[in-house]
Amino acid sequence: MDNFIFGRYLPGHSIIHQMSPQSKLLLCFYFVAIIFLANNVASYAVLAVLIIAAIILSGISIGFFIRGIRPLIWLIIFTVLLQVFFSSGGKVLWHWGPFSVSDLSLINGGYIFVRFLLIIMISTVLTLTTAPLAIADGVQTILRPLKKLHFPVDTLALMLSIALRFVPTLMDEMTTIMNAQRSRGVDFGSGSLKHRIKVAVPLLIPLFTGAINHAEELSTAMEARGFTDSESRTKYRVYNWQLSDTIAWLIFIAVGIIVFLVRK
Repeated sequence: MDNFIFGRYLPGHSIIHQMSPQSKLLLCFYFVAIIFLANNVASYAVLAVLIIAAIILSGISIGFFIRGIRPLIWLIIFTVLLQVFFSSGGKVLWHWGPFSVSDLSLINGGYIFVRFLLIIMISTVLTLTTAPLAIADGVQTILRPLKKLHFPVDTLALMLSIALRFVPTLMDEMTTIMNAQRSRGVDFGSGSLKHRIKVAVPLLIPLFTGAINHAEELSTAMEARGFTDSESRTKYRVYNWQLSDTIAWLIFIAVGIIVFLVRK
């Protein structure tokens, strides 16, 4: 839990930090769309090079990213195993009851692992280099045309900003609660799956209690400051399109074309 970095923001002055939030959001969605076009080693290698370049330009070490996504590895592995054991097609290498492993399922499982890893990495680059309020402003800017349809764009942006803001806070509280229970002799890392679930249940009550307390304190603070969800509100920071945004889009479009050309 200590290394969980998704949702955190690390202030910096890199090229990625200086890009406009709406541009980074759209690039993130565009990159995810490109990932689903990739279907061979060459296309995934091109995307991996792009992600590594983005991490280097962000000024954050790759090792920090690897340690940060470690808590999500088990979720990725579980998804990959479902693909490996329950997909059909190809030459069957192993079979037992409802489970089977084929050469095609192993290849698809490897691709899914890389796909999930790339999606997590690009999302982490976005959250680490963009403040929660900036992400909310970016969402609000992108969805602004929906206001003509009376869609609550401002409310959605506020909800997203609050959610991203409290992800690391709740994870830190989870770590504090686990450490407190470890000091009382609770072991979270050993025993059967049933035992681990049993010892994890007592974590939920203080965690939900803390989340409710944070929500009440936040609502009180917003009311005390006269917050209103109206269109007349002004912004302290205005994010404009930068030259780095144009360069980034040209690079991403070129990568998208390359992926399309090298795919099978």
